[in-house]
Amino acid sequence: MKSVIAESERLILRILTLEDSDFILELLNTEGWIKYIGERNVKTTRQAIDYLKNGPLKSYENNGFGLYLVTLKDTGKAIGMCGFIKRDYLDHIDIGFAFLPDYIGKGYAYEIAKETLRYGFDELQKDKVLAICLPSNASSIKLLEKMSFKLNKMILTNDTHEELSLYALNKEDFH
Repeated sequence: MKSVIAESERLILRILTLEDSDFILELLNTEGWIKYIGERNVKTTRQAIDYLKNGPLKSYENNGFGLYLVTLKDTGKAIGMCGFIKRDYLDHIDIGFAFLPDYIGKGYAYEIAKETLRYGFDELQKDKVLAICLPSNASSIKLLEKMSFKLNKMILTNDTHEELSLYALNKEDFH
């Protein structure tokens, strides 16, 4: 698997490695991650390494894709994650994204999510991508709608038993 997945004007999307554990530790403990994605009990570097091994790195191996690191092109600073997840209870892959608080509201999520979707449709040959989020997550909903995702239905997750909004985007509706 190539290490750089996609690039945009300001950002690079690349595979995560164990060396990204300090960034993972920081991101997974932000208020936004805990509120909208959920507490993952990653409180040490060792736990961050385990998260990487059992999450993104395992997904690369098993699925050929996963969550990727988003870095600033000019400095290489890690600012977020964006990529695809294959969940047992969904029929298609879903896109996920999260950013450090200082990098929210600057257009980075939209910029890299568009490139991530392009990768999913063109390179991974997917015909549909889903997205799930809490109905209260207004900023994620706004971003999904800006990218032409349509609200499909409400679902109850198997793992957390939360009610989530399920969005869908077909390849032919992506531009």
